[in-house]
Amino acid sequence: MKTILSYPISILYYLCFGLVLLIFHPIQWICFNVFGYQTHKKSVDYLNFFLLRCLNVLGTRITFENEQKFDKDVPHIIVANHQSPYDIPPISWYLREIHPKFISKKELGKGIPSISYNLSHGGSILIDRKNPRQSLPEIKKFAQYLLDTNRAAVIFPEGTRTKDGAPKEFSPTGLKMLFKFCPEAVVVPVTINNSWQIVKRGQFPLSLGVHLKCKVQPTLKVSDYSTEELIEKVEHIITRDIKNT
Repeated sequence: MKTILSYPISILYYLCFGLVLLIFHPIQWICFNVFGYQTHKKSVDYLNFFLLRCLNVLGTRITFENEQKFDKDVPHIIVANHQSPYDIPPISWYLREIHPKFISKKELGKGIPSISYNLSHGGSILIDRKNPRQSLPEIKKFAQYLLDTNRAAVIFPEGTRTKDGAPKEFSPTGLKMLFKFCPEAVVVPVTINNSWQIVKRGQFPLSLGVHLKCKVQPTLKVSDYSTEELIEKVEHIITRDIKNT
């Protein structure tokens, strides 16, 4: 019965999801072009709030555990495992106080209402993963942006999403660049569980009643560790709490 219900409920979810993206696209444009960054950022915050409410249509429960206090006078680097596209709205909404900005693949920069606009205008960067000559200078500029603004980078070092929740080995290149050029930053490890279950049958139908869990782990100062030691420590902290069931 649950599988049968997942078909009409998934259709309803996608209708709600698409409507939210279409509504917030002009709202973002007006906020950015008329009122500037802070107002645009607020519009993106509430875009992600409503994207989370769309997930509730599927019966998705979201638990976001965070006991950390953030110093808004330093930049942050949010590092998380990556299980599905549904990892992004919880991080964006629940960590909105530190202004999360994403390192995303360039393909997401065009064609998706609201999402592409935010990635292109909200402080995130779009990189070509197949072209280090393009991506590494962009990450360097991004690190300088973080230092100048004390905002937060979000990076998924696994690169591609896992299909069964099991963690993949971290790719260190992006982390090394951020740590090197943003030595004043604080690393915020985040462990994500069960996000993959929403799309375990693909994009349609989506699974119902998933309990998506995110846990913000204790923060680490970049300056307290060597780059290799920090990458290893962050990976261990994140992956030790992943439950791929």
